[in-house]
Amino acid sequence: MPEFAASTVRMRVPRDAIALPVRAAEVDLDAWSAEAAARRVGTDGGRQRLRRALAAELREAAADSRERGPVTALSYVPEPRLGELARVELTALVADATHPTMTVDLLRRFLAAPTSVSYRPPESEPRTLPAGPAVRVRHAYVQDVDADGLGTVTETCAYGIRADPAWALVLFTSWRAPARTDALCELTDELALTVRVTV
Repeated sequence: MPEFAASTVRMRVPRDAIALPVRAAEVDLDAWSAEAAARRVGTDGGRQRLRRALAAELREAAADSRERGPVTALSYVPEPRLGELARVELTALVADATHPTMTVDLLRRFLAAPTSVSYRPPESEPRTLPAGPAVRVRHAYVQDVDADGLGTVTETCAYGIRADPAWALVLFTSWRAPARTDALCELTDELALTVRVTV
């Protein structure tokens, strides 16, 4: 059993975030998303179309995050009529035979490696957090490129946190709203400061 399994990881949930049921495979996503949308939008009869649209987006978000198996995932929805503004995922990385010890440099290389869809070079800087030494990485990618070569820019702000020599945490926020980049980076910075690990 991985060493992180004996630890408890906590992180503050922002007021406008909805926790996605990524660890509970038995949860029916259709029923869950309908209830979550009703809680966020209200049950006023005139908002039925908004509830349906948000429920569909939350269901898709939960199914998408489940595929990556994070410790926790949040859909950040400050304005329900605009849908999900950002996704926040907290994931555990466990050392293996190739990388038997977690280091901040290893996390930097993992998170800041440019890819074939990088929009601009990643930017990384070391940080010190309550949960351990860390690296903060900003990155942007071009995704969903069409036949004309045009795509959508997805931006990310991530923290690789060395919680233990045998495992680490990655806090990863992604969005497609360039006008909100500063605010979402600030939100990620605030969340990183709330991550706590107890054994």
